[in-house]
Amino acid sequence: MKKTLEVHNVKCGGCANTLINGLKEEFGEVEVNLDVHPRQITLDIEDDKVETLKMKLRGLGYPLTTDELSGFEKAATTAKSFVSCAVGKFNVATGK
Repeated sequence: MKKTLEVHNVKCGGCANTLINGLKEEFGEVEVNLDVHPRQITLDIEDDKVETLKMKLRGLGYPLTTDELSGFEKAATTAKSFVSCAVGKFNVATGK
């Protein structure tokens, strides 16, 4: 079932590239909407995979807006998103 979910910390095309590449193996095609705030991802996902997606997004630094995170967890995901963004920008620049 196609779902659209809101995510934190997505700022640019580098972030979008990281999300697309980081999720495609397990979840298939992912669309990232950078024209709305909070940013949205759209993908085909079954309800029983949403928790797995949630954990994967946190690992990349882009938690769902519905996630209840502690202050430390928020800081950690923000830090991870900076690294993920840089990697995504590098991959775009090098054609990966």
